[in-house]
Amino acid sequence: MKTLITLIALAGLLALSGCNTVKGVGQDLQKAGEKIEDAAKKK
Repeated sequence: MKTLITLIALAGLLALSGCNTVKGVGQDLQKAGEKIEDAAKKK
């Protein structure tokens, strides 16, 4: 559970720092969601 929370926090930070537009935020959040989904499937 701690790993999942850490991933979500890191994804949030990357989304905020890595894009300048609303479209970019959406794309970053989608990618973060995919990573979290993949991590959940592996468990």
